[in-house]
Amino acid sequence: MHKVLLIDDDMALTDLLSDYLLQQQFDVAVANSPERGLKMLKQLDYDLLLLDVMMPIMDGFEALRQLRQFSNIPVIMLTAKGDDYDKILGLELGADDYLSKPFNHRELLARMKALIRRLDSNTGFAAAKKFSLHGIQLDEASHLVSVNGTSIVLTGTEFHMLLQLMKHAGQLLTKDQLSEQVLGRKLAPFDRSLDMHVSNIRKKLAHHGATEIIRTVRGNGYMMAAPSE
Repeated sequence: MHKVLLIDDDMALTDLLSDYLLQQQFDVAVANSPERGLKMLKQLDYDLLLLDVMMPIMDGFEALRQLRQFSNIPVIMLTAKGDDYDKILGLELGADDYLSKPFNHRELLARMKALIRRLDSNTGFAAAKKFSLHGIQLDEASHLVSVNGTSIVLTGTEFHMLLQLMKHAGQLLTKDQLSEQVLGRKLAPFDRSLDMHVSNIRKKLAHHGATEIIRTVRGNGYMMAAPSE
């Protein structure tokens, strides 16, 4: 049974959502404040975090900033406004996915299962490989990534995005393909999540000297420069 932490100050919602997720065979813990949730995340291991944005004292964005200093747990942000700015900021800070309130519980469940499937796939290392390209070293089994000899920290989604691009260096990967392979779902119209994940990866690579490695094929998708380039 996978362990999920839900951080939201809306007790009525957390009660309803907890009951639903328990019925779906998840082990659910609840924190009604980010401060409490961060303490729980330091004390116990969870497989997935559901994080609300609009909370008093400390909002979800600040909680995510602090979280990413010590954990790469997959995070789905729950945004009340459905504002593009909120979604983009959450992804820039390291969220794996987002869902606007009010949301359909089945849609949330589908996104949770997609991240969990990716998590479970990491336990089978028989076919795991090491990749080295353009100064980037990626170990599929350990999830360690370095650029020109310096280790970098990627979220789970960023790691899998980079992995797919390195596996298919020199080949175009459409946004539809990347969404299915990395996010585990079909790409929705006007969904900016893939673009933001790629942007985050580019910034982290460029910080250590790997620039112009991931190319945008306008209107289609992304590709990593071929090994010979």
